[in-house]
Amino acid sequence: MNGPGQLHPHPGPAAQALAADAVDWAAVRADFPLLAREVHGKPLVYFDSANTGQKPAAVIDAVDAFYRHHNANVSRAVHQLGSEATEAYEGARRRIARFTNVRPDDLVLCSGTTFAINLVAYSWALPRLGPGDVILLTRMEHHANIVPWQLVAQRTGARIEVVELLPDGSLDLDMLRDKMTGAVKLLAVTHVSNVLGTVNPVAGICREARRRGITTVVDGSQALPHRPVDIAAIGCDFYAFTGHKMCGPTGTGALWARREHLAAMPPFLGGGEMITEVRLDGTVFADPPRRFEAGTPNIAGFIGLGAAVDYLDALGMANVEAREQELLAHFNEELRKVDGLRILGAAPGKAAVVSFVVDGVHAHDLATLLDLQGVAIRSGQHCAHPLLQWLGVTATCRASLAFYNTHDEIEAFVAALGKVRRLLA
Repeated sequence: MNGPGQLHPHPGPAAQALAADAVDWAAVRADFPLLAREVHGKPLVYFDSANTGQKPAAVIDAVDAFYRHHNANVSRAVHQLGSEATEAYEGARRRIARFTNVRPDDLVLCSGTTFAINLVAYSWALPRLGPGDVILLTRMEHHANIVPWQLVAQRTGARIEVVELLPDGSLDLDMLRDKMTGAVKLLAVTHVSNVLGTVNPVAGICREARRRGITTVVDGSQALPHRPVDIAAIGCDFYAFTGHKMCGPTGTGALWARREHLAAMPPFLGGGEMITEVRLDGTVFADPPRRFEAGTPNIAGFIGLGAAVDYLDALGMANVEAREQELLAHFNEELRKVDGLRILGAAPGKAAVVSFVVDGVHAHDLATLLDLQGVAIRSGQHCAHPLLQWLGVTATCRASLAFYNTHDEIEAFVAALGKVRRLLA
């Protein structure tokens, strides 16, 4: 669509910079309106992108344009607005599929990783697992990749086993191989840890699991926003991800699954738009992925997510990863100068997620005082209680960087940290 109702506006200065074969990161930062604001009278330093990513103007404009010019429900009307909305929504599915190198018809659009993993748990695992079967998890999983499997285990009699970590926060791959026994029916593993930043070798893990007949579920929430991800090349059975961490709106995400799994899975939710025919004595369900998309979807949100993946694609995910690694190196260098500060997790090649503790200071107190200096970080257990138990801490501070952050912000963070520590002394 063109004109004032265009749903995918110009991606902004970043694309122009790429045309010159060099990313102008200052121009990229200017694409994000919220980053220009102040907090408590101080310039905002937003180091909480692992929690949720900020949104470029292209995404905000796409959502605004939908509501201003095209708002209608999808797949339910023959009028012009309905046709425009449907085309924009399905166009977003195609954009997301292209961004991740999968087929659009194998991509279930949903509210995010939590919903996606629960869909696998209830629609794939629950009908298939029984007493004696094993669900294999890792110590570093987010609660969204633990709790659904506990619920399945309780209802089926399956049991959960856990793969532990090495001292640097890497996954113990030897233990993982040893635990891949004939009893294991499902392996759930994060692509990138939301606490440690550890990047797991998911392609190799999934290849080994597939050789042994083990179904794999990969949580990609912290991977897709920060590095190139080719789901087809990973070779998993299921891959779940969240849109709001990758510059898209909240309430968006997707589950990719092998076609044979989708075809064999019963619906998770029942309602409109996931059926072919409904009679009082029975229902014929639609083909995947629509049989898993009951009700009115988050249409504007997914149009925004389509704009987000266009934006990231224009930047180039290899450029995004390189920029974040450059920022991470500087950040780690500065933190190592701070007396009494301990970084948790030092796996080689880790993502730009830094959890840390400071001697004698509770994480919540530190984060609260940093907020008064304009610095936004997260404190707490990060939906990863088993991991923090292994680390031997009750809470951590977590600073998570993104490509729109700057070296000046790192310096401002360190200065704010020093000021806070003086206040607490």
